Amino acid sequence: MHGSNPLRRIEITHRRMLMLALPMTLSHVTTPLLGLVDATVIGRLGEAHLLGAVALGAVIFDFVFWSFGSLRMATAGLTAQATGAGDAHQVDCTLSRALLVAVVTGLLLVLLQWPIARFAFPLVGASEAVTGALSTYFFLRIWSAPFALANYVILGSTLGRGRTDLGLFLQVAINLANIALTATLVLVFDYGVAGAAIGTAISEVIGVGLGIVVLRRLGSNPFAVTLKEVLNRPAMIQTMAVNRDIMIRNVALILVFAIFSALGARSGDVTLAANAVLYNMFLIGGYFLDGFATAAETLCGQSVGARDERGFRRSISLSLGWSVGFGLAVTVLFLIGGGPFIDFVTTNPEVRVYARDYLVYAALAPVVGAVAFAFDGIYTGATWTKAMRDLMLIAFAAFTLILFAASGLGNAALWTAMLVFLGTRGIGQAVLCARLTRRTFPVAS
Repeated sequence: MHGSNPLRRIEITHRRMLMLALPMTLSHVTTPLLGLVDATVIGRLGEAHLLGAVALGAVIFDFVFWSFGSLRMATAGLTAQATGAGDAHQVDCTLSRALLVAVVTGLLLVLLQWPIARFAFPLVGASEAVTGALSTYFFLRIWSAPFALANYVILGSTLGRGRTDLGLFLQVAINLANIALTATLVLVFDYGVAGAAIGTAISEVIGVGLGIVVLRRLGSNPFAVTLKEVLNRPAMIQTMAVNRDIMIRNVALILVFAIFSALGARSGDVTLAANAVLYNMFLIGGYFLDGFATAAETLCGQSVGARDERGFRRSISLSLGWSVGFGLAVTVLFLIGGGPFIDFVTTNPEVRVYARDYLVYAALAPVVGAVAFAFDGIYTGATWTKAMRDLMLIAFAAFTLILFAASGLGNAALWTAMLVFLGTRGIGQAVLCARLTRRTFPVAS
């Protein structure tokens, strides 16, 4: 997709950036409501062990499925490039290959359900009652794996085309179906935890069906692609390589957050509770930064596909500008309103005081991480996934190094390591960006 002259110019404006970012921001913000509704429905049964089982089940599936979130990101980047090149058939080929990978991977997870359960259940360390209910939930919901991963692909395909509005529609539709089905099966038919699992599984199936309908309305037909085209060796190798790189990157990211939570828990209940409050503040800012990252995926990917270097450079500029500007605004907001937010979330005096002592760290996270968020979208859209993977591993190493070097500082070391992790990623991506851009556009357009 390189060349001396662009095939076409991609529209890169502040308005388009916001039109792409805002729907995905809304999608990110509404997603946690799903877990809240599931918990509320099960909570109405009045059985604590059932609520605990659903909560732990959600954590296990978030970890397992999100490890394969590479399917969304890789599909979005490759689809954006095919869209920018104006190659509708390649868009369909990309979709078909990704769906094949998703379905095969999902079926493998179904086949490996017993080893996964034997590994995951002891880790959560739940009581016998909770483990029993968790087992019911897990072994029913795991059958939705092929559909859950296929939904990642369908979402990535809509985002790569620049239709984040449709991405929002599909996410909300899946969530609403889940809410309706879970409420009906649990509260009306009294299926308990099994009803929650079945409701979630069926909603994933509905999501795939609705997603295919939406893609067909866009003129896309992945089933019209021949098996020979789907299994095209160079294209399939590229698809697998991009997914591999992003998956390694995602697992490293999950490990950072897991280590952060685990070490906080070891420091006592007050530290654990305070960090949970502060970490949720960071997540709120992250929802908005993720929206701009998604917009960067689309604009940068389409610019690469169109061989539009000028558009690509402008996409980088706008992505960084909006991310850093928003990150700075959120940091200021947290510094000013963080105290009242802490008081709203917790009434425990000790937790309130302790959280205030570390508020500045959580407040700095959005502005420190803004560059990394933006470049994640830029690198994904340009499919610079090998560099993104390597820089994530370097940042992970920096995170662990700080934890060991400053272990005597307690919770301050944890938050310092997190800020170093975010900053290292952003700096590394910024340093490599110019070289990777020259490689992508070897002759100035």
